[in-house]
Amino acid sequence: MRFPTLCLFLLSFTLLADVAVSRADNRWTSFIPFRKSVEADASARYDLTEEHGPWLILAASFAGEGGEQQAHELVLELRREFNLSAYVNHKEFDFTEPIEGKTIDRYTGDWAKMKYANYSKFDGYAVLVGDFEKSDDPDLQKTLEKIKYLRPKCLDSSNREEGTSQWLAGFRKNMQRLNGDPAKRQRGPMASAFVTRNPNLPTEFFAPGGLDPFVVELNSRVEHSLLDNPGRYTVKVASFGGKNTMNSKEIDELERSGKVTDKLEIAADKAHRLTVALRQRGVEAYEFHDRTESIVAVGSFDSYGEPRVDGKIEIHPQIHKIMQMYGASRRELPGGASLGLQPRTLAGITFDVQPMPVEVPRRSIAADYARSSSR
Repeated sequence: MRFPTLCLFLLSFTLLADVAVSRADNRWTSFIPFRKSVEADASARYDLTEEHGPWLILAASFAGEGGEQQAHELVLELRREFNLSAYVNHKEFDFTEPIEGKTIDRYTGDWAKMKYANYSKFDGYAVLVGDFEKSDDPDLQKTLEKIKYLRPKCLDSSNREEGTSQWLAGFRKNMQRLNGDPAKRQRGPMASAFVTRNPNLPTEFFAPGGLDPFVVELNSRVEHSLLDNPGRYTVKVASFGGKNTMNSKEIDELERSGKVTDKLEIAADKAHRLTVALRQRGVEAYEFHDRTESIVAVGSFDSYGEPRVDGKIEIHPQIHKIMQMYGASRRELPGGASLGLQPRTLAGITFDVQPMPVEVPRRSIAADYARSSSR
């Protein structure tokens, strides 16, 4: 009998058509960039760490009562339903403490103390999608666009009696509804997602390029390298010139051969011997070598001074002490008619006439991450 066969055919066709329509309507809910299946254990914590890539997508943020639970639910749904490596980053926000303003208190002469207008203290929970190596990674851009159109069930406030703890959810929904672009009006509750840095990584990670590999290699086997200085600033007390070249062919040859000039070797030897001599005296000394010179630095500091009322900088007392300790001393010139500057020495090696505070150079941590990821 043909009737059952015809019915079966029509039913199959209808089901296929429904699947096709469903796929067309939910084109943004499929995750195109290939990734291995990610874990989605309801009992596990997926807290963001420095190992989850330097670049991430901030998908949504929550605050206040219920924020932690809703962030956890979103992470699980992004992992389970969309195969995205999602994590939670917790941060405390305290707007109850006074802060130093940008004006001077006319009664005390100190920087004026000010208070936040929104006097409050709360916990914030950000949900981020991670494991991206570069900010211009094509997969990152594709994933960002898809996240903006996703509609996770846990973010549907109509399913919650207590409402949502998503930050500015109502405001963003209204702004999206008023948007003149029809495509943007189709976006979901994560329409404001954006690319951001991993807050667990140091600022220097994101410095463009950092030191070039040739200079890093010159300092790779130095015991007391300035690259290992924990502070942001130090005091350069001695510098020794090597070969100063701006010729691109000579620079290429240096990098290709890995060799250094005789002058650079002499400069590096002086810097090393002076660093060792200072260390033997219990001084926190470091050495650093680049294409043009070698230097010796003393100390590690988070800042080099504090701003004064007149706009100038009050040098950090310890930095000032180091500058005086290793700077040239005044001596009478022959004949006693005037004074001159006598550079100080140690182990037969001369310090600079005027030590200066300098910023500590940093390795290209991002480049190191890229190399380790590729391996």
